[in-house]
Amino acid sequence: MPDVEIDLLEIRCGSVTAPAGCGKTQLIADSLTRQTGRKPILILTHTNAGVAALRTRLTGASIPTSSYSLATLDGWALKALKAFPGRSGIDPAHLALSNPRADYPAIKRAAAALSGGRHIDDIVDASYSRIIVDEYQDCGPEQHQMVCHLAAVLPTVVLGDPMQEIFSWQGPHPDWQDDVCLTFLPAGELVKPWRWIRAGAEGLGEWLLEARRTLMAGDQVDLRDAPPEVEWIELDGTDDEAKQRRACLARSPRVGGEVLIMAAGVQTDLQRRIARQTPGAVTVENVDLTDVISFARSIELDQPGDLARALEFATEVTTNVDRSALVQRVAILGRSSERKDATGVEIAAMDYNRTGSADHLVALLLALEGNPGARTFRPDILRTCVSALRSCAPGNPAAFLDAALRIREQSRMMGRRIPSRAVGSPLLLKGLEADVAVILNAAEFDRHPIRNMKNTYVAITRGSRKLLVCSQSPLIG
Repeated sequence: MPDVEIDLLEIRCGSVTAPAGCGKTQLIADSLTRQTGRKPILILTHTNAGVAALRTRLTGASIPTSSYSLATLDGWALKALKAFPGRSGIDPAHLALSNPRADYPAIKRAAAALSGGRHIDDIVDASYSRIIVDEYQDCGPEQHQMVCHLAAVLPTVVLGDPMQEIFSWQGPHPDWQDDVCLTFLPAGELVKPWRWIRAGAEGLGEWLLEARRTLMAGDQVDLRDAPPEVEWIELDGTDDEAKQRRACLARSPRVGGEVLIMAAGVQTDLQRRIARQTPGAVTVENVDLTDVISFARSIELDQPGDLARALEFATEVTTNVDRSALVQRVAILGRSSERKDATGVEIAAMDYNRTGSADHLVALLLALEGNPGARTFRPDILRTCVSALRSCAPGNPAAFLDAALRIREQSRMMGRRIPSRAVGSPLLLKGLEADVAVILNAAEFDRHPIRNMKNTYVAITRGSRKLLVCSQSPLIG
């Protein structure tokens, strides 16, 4: 349960500081159970995964959908711009989202201008009773401007935690004290570690709240003072990689419990190597699904297949793929009409090499996955690729890329399912929780001290029952 003294429905224009695991989502749900107004509450957050998580919690609380309207900030902005394209002045090409890297910044700017021009005040007032914005620490300047303008129309409360602001690599965000709290006056702070209380590890939760205060004061957290649920694994230069591999094998104290393994966001090679080497581990991918899109751009269907490129992609997602041996074997088999000695994988490779068709490429990728001893450690990448290929219409050279882009956008709308043993960065795993959190090197999250400190805080709060930290020093953050 959240802190009952904070009532979101009584706040006219305010902010609630919400440390990790202290009941923020439940506070929102509890507020909606008391909603009696005729108009719904507009709830905004940053990611579609966040929308999915909120919707799941609200549905579980049996809150009628008529009580709220739930969207991402960008999704709501896009809807408003599509309703008033002329008034907003945005280039209509941006509304098609064909180039997200350019389109979303333009959408943010136009939405801030549209709301700031007071053009939609009456419509907003007629549509909603109040506004709640979650994960507010992740707002960029234009989103902050938009919400400030909307707050002049409706009662608005924002919830967030400046210690979890780890998206700032995209550009400077409004300062929580000097910008956010000047407009949205502080209305309270959540102080109970409900995530750890529910897990029977209240001592760990209280220690993490104290660690947060320590980090905010500019000091480092001393792992030697941690409760028994925290294990420090010293990296002293002796078999450090073996120590980290053993840490990644940590088991949950609970049967069926999940494990989250974290390395720096720039250490994608390390993340994939750990996922490849750790039984049962899979990577958590960025929402851009960059490797699928790159593969789709590089492959032309319905002509002799690019076997080397296909196998290169396969090695990036599945273990036990011997590229060079398979290419050589296909060449040998291709010079002979005798095929009885060919394996299923070799036949699939020959078929794709000959036709380059989407169906044969799918058959090859699945045959490689089904090889004895093989394991797919990047299932999101492989599944997206296979789904895109299966939806390709023959004779359309751009079909694969178009399908991959379409599926990527669809996947943004779904929340992430936590694998039993997931590997990623604090940024990718933010918002998720598991029984066990493993940090591979707590000093390397970011070269910038402030960003490293915030990534450290996000990382150490992912595990509800156990935390393993690999580092040279017991002082982290």
